[in-house]
Amino acid sequence: MNDISSRPVVRLKPKANARAIRHGFPWVYANELVTDRRTKALSGGTLAVLEDEARKPLGLVTVNPASKLICRMLDRNPEAAIDEAWFARRLERAMALREKLFDAPFYRLVHAEADGLPGVVIDRFGETCVIQPNAAWAEVQLEPMVSAVQKVTGAQVVLKNATGRTRALEGLDDRNVVLRGQAPDGPVPVPMNGATYMADLTGGQKTGLFFDQRPNHAFAARLSHGARVLDVFSHVGGFSLAALAGGATSALAVDGSAPALTLAEQGAEASGVATRFSTRQGDAFDVMSQLAAEGASFDVVICDPPAFAPSKQALDAGLRAYERVARLAASLVADGGYLGLCSCSHAADLSRFRAASVRGIGRSGRQGMLIHTGFAGPDHPLLPQLAESGYLKSLFFRL
Repeated sequence: MNDISSRPVVRLKPKANARAIRHGFPWVYANELVTDRRTKALSGGTLAVLEDEARKPLGLVTVNPASKLICRMLDRNPEAAIDEAWFARRLERAMALREKLFDAPFYRLVHAEADGLPGVVIDRFGETCVIQPNAAWAEVQLEPMVSAVQKVTGAQVVLKNATGRTRALEGLDDRNVVLRGQAPDGPVPVPMNGATYMADLTGGQKTGLFFDQRPNHAFAARLSHGARVLDVFSHVGGFSLAALAGGATSALAVDGSAPALTLAEQGAEASGVATRFSTRQGDAFDVMSQLAAEGASFDVVICDPPAFAPSKQALDAGLRAYERVARLAASLVADGGYLGLCSCSHAADLSRFRAASVRGIGRSGRQGMLIHTGFAGPDHPLLPQLAESGYLKSLFFRL
C-alpha cells in the first residue's frame, strides 16, 4: 500500500529549517526531528512521511534512528511507491546524462543524492555494475534496485561493495556480495583518456577504480608531453598512465600498496607504455624524501593522496598533512615544471586546501602560479544544496 496514511509520520521540531528542505536540502539531522518512542522504534531504512511543525507533508523520507543523519529525502511525493519502476526512472535519468558524456560504458552511473538515490553509489564497468549501498534504506531496498540496474543498463554482473566508511555509521556490515551473475575472475580493463586501466572490482579500493579524476588526469596529460612525470599516491596509475598516453617520456608511480602497483604495471602493459613506466612501493612521504636525497627532478609531479581530513575532527591534522605533501613534492619539480595537488576530503574546503598547498610550496623555498583548479568529472554531479557532494579538488601550479 502506498497510501500516505499507511506510513509512519515523523515531524520536524519547530526550530528546524523546513525551508531548506523545501528548497532541496536532502537531510534531516537527529536534533531537528521530534524523536518520540514511535520514531525511535522504527527500524533503519523505514519509509516515512516527513512533516513540518504545522503537520504539512514535505515528502517521503527514509529514517534511521541509529544515525545522526536520521532522515534522507527520497521523493517529494509522500505517496510515492519505492519499487523497481521508481528505481528504473531514476536510473534512466542518470544513464541518459552519462551516455551523453561518454562514448563507452565506464563511468559513475549514480552519485548518491545528486542522482536522487541518497547514500548510493553505482559505478559501471561495461557489463558489470558495482553498487555501494551506504545507507540503511538502500540495503532494505536492494532487491528492486538491483533488478532495475539490470533492466536499465543490461549489466550481466552486479556486485555489492560494502567498504564505504559511512556503512558503519548506518549500522551496516562490511561484507562484499555478488548480487547477480559471476564476479570477474581477474582485473577488468577500463579505457580512459587514451590509457587502459586495470580495475580490481572485488578486492581493490572502493569500487575498483576512481572515475572522478578523469578530467584532471586529462589536464595533467596535456602538461606531460615530453615530460618526466612523478605520480605519488598513484593507486593503479591514474595520473601516470594518462600522462604516458599524453606523450610523457617517463613516469614513476609511487604507492604503498603492492597490489595497486601491480595493477598499474598491468595497465601500462595493456596501454603499450610499459617501457616508459616504473614503480616504487613505499610510504609516499618517505619515498619523496628519498627521491629528493637522490637529487631526482621531474617536469610534472602529481600527488593524489587519500582523504587526510575525512571529518571536521581531523581537519587540522589533515591540513598539516596536505601542507607537508606540497612541501615535499615541490622540491622535486624542475624549474618551470608543474605540480598537481589533490584532495578528496569533505572537511577541507577549497580555500583551506589551497592555503595549505600554497604554504607547503612556500616552505619548500619555491614560488608557484596557480594555473588550473579542477573538480570531479560530470558523472559525479554536485547537488548545489549539499556542499558535501563536492568533495574533490585538484590544484595545478607552475613553479
